[in-house]
Amino acid sequence: MSGSEPVPIVLLGSGAFAVAPFAALRTAAPELGLHVACVVSQPDRKAGRGQTLAPTPVSAWALANALPLERTDDASSGASLARIRGTGAALLVVVAFGQRLGRELLDGVAAVNVHGSLLPAWRGAAPIQRSLMAGDARVGVTVIGLADRIDAGAVFAEASTEPREGETAGDLHDRLSVLGCAPLLDTVRRWRAAFDAHSNTPRHQRAARALESLGGVQQDERFVTRAAKLSRADAWVDFAADAKAVCARINGLSPWPGVDAVVGQHALRILRARTAVGGSAQGVPTGEITLDGHVGCGQGTVELLDVQPPGGSVMSWDAFRRGRQIAAGAVVSCRGMPSRDGDPSP
Repeated sequence: MSGSEPVPIVLLGSGAFAVAPFAALRTAAPELGLHVACVVSQPDRKAGRGQTLAPTPVSAWALANALPLERTDDASSGASLARIRGTGAALLVVVAFGQRLGRELLDGVAAVNVHGSLLPAWRGAAPIQRSLMAGDARVGVTVIGLADRIDAGAVFAEASTEPREGETAGDLHDRLSVLGCAPLLDTVRRWRAAFDAHSNTPRHQRAARALESLGGVQQDERFVTRAAKLSRADAWVDFAADAKAVCARINGLSPWPGVDAVVGQHALRILRARTAVGGSAQGVPTGEITLDGHVGCGQGTVELLDVQPPGGSVMSWDAFRRGRQIAAGAVVSCRGMPSRDGDPSP
């Protein structure tokens, strides 16, 4: 493709999940016959205790690499729409952007999205967290076309992996971001070849026709699950569940919102756990701490690994127990856990 004129593309993303795929695509762009004409991201937001304005991870990456950057609340209207359309981009690559794209922006272009689940499972805002919380045996990323319904587009490529013992949603987020690079590059490479093959197609149809020719697989709606956005109300775990499910929920909720718990008079946020092997697991009451520091579940025990006291730094569970002289027999409990009728418990 080196003999062809580079085709302009636009990258639309905000979250850190997009940085690795965008960096891989930028590196491969010359070989693919592409040119990154613009990066589009959300506006800078206030962050940290000082509430100073900070760029999104994608904006920071674009600035560090001297790429043209558009920061906007709405890429589909006004000056932002005009600037994006003005690049002449034939392909839009969308990853962790946080905005829906309007039809006027998508008219006459191809558009693909990298999503952090094995679709049609976990469509929505929190796919990585929800897949871990559900205890899925396989997790991964999917490259899809954009559709009218969120995350419902045709599947062009995917990559999968197994969750690791004690892996949190934060850990898996970073791993899947890198895992998504290969299927994205494969899809874009095939699209670029198809774009050349459709040289006789009218200009306003060429990019989209090239994407259609890749033969994406339609998602089976029977297997759709939803990945609802997380909130502080989700920061609980039920130790009456079996140990595997307890660990899945704790790790899936980390780093945010975590699991808010109390042991004795001490509040803490639980951020990492794994199923305990050996130790005094037989007949341990739910939530009770054993002699070896494990916590009893409905079946089995869990080993808490990382916790955080209010206003403090992340520390090991063992250090937390020793520092507060928490003995065996104390009970770890969670506030805000839904009762059987679905309402939060007091």
